[in-house]
Amino acid sequence: MFDWKKPTVQMLGRWQPWHDGHQALFKRCVAKTGQVAIQVRDVQGASGGDGQDDNPFDWDTVCKNIEVALQVDGFERGKEYEIMLVPNIVNITYGRGVGYVFEEESFEEAITNISATKIRNELRDKGEL
Repeated sequence: MFDWKKPTVQMLGRWQPWHDGHQALFKRCVAKTGQVAIQVRDVQGASGGDGQDDNPFDWDTVCKNIEVALQVDGFERGKEYEIMLVPNIVNITYGRGVGYVFEEESFEEAITNISATKIRNELRDKGEL
């Protein structure tokens, strides 16, 4: 069961759509503390910031995509992760380091080159979006 008092890794993103790169990042995150808070920026039909105007997926679709993908690897919502709707956050600011660590994960080229933009374009080409 997800423990709201336990140290937790935060993943903040648009997830438009959730893809294998996000899946790889989740696996690293869950390995750190055993649980992850996946925060979904509310961006459908809005700009998510510079160069982030293509946001066709709504909250329900994003959640479903995340849950289906994570189930494939045996992860369960409410156990290893929770999904939260958050505002269209474009800036993260903190006053001083009091228990927070900001980390950028590096991946091999095959994962780094995954592009949600390309995935959306492929879905449109196939008539699926």
